[in-house]
Amino acid sequence: MENQKLLKMSVKAADDKRAENIIALNMKGISLIADYFVICHGNSDKQVQAIAREIREKAHENGYDVKRIEGFDEARWVLIDIGDVVVHVFHRDERSYYNLERLWGDAPREDILSELNT
Repeated sequence: MENQKLLKMSVKAADDKRAENIIALNMKGISLIADYFVICHGNSDKQVQAIAREIREKAHENGYDVKRIEGFDEARWVLIDIGDVVVHVFHRDERSYYNLERLWGDAPREDILSELNT
């Protein structure tokens, strides 16, 4: 249940900074890395950094430990490891190139629209 709160917090923080095409993949039983992957993108380096910064700040405000942030300075693909949830914030140009949604195509998508409306 705690990882559902973390997922909701991550999605809401990304949405607050106008991240686009936010999806959440349920990685339970598929990946040992995390229970959920959140994937989204921004349209500029500054927006990608703003999304990542907001997720980090909201995690700290809610008592979650951000284990690692990779790629922040380059702002092309920022990976934020918050334990059971790993958030991938792409620059628009990089998202289609890496296409994590297809790579992890066997992972079911979580219904996050309800998370954005609460």
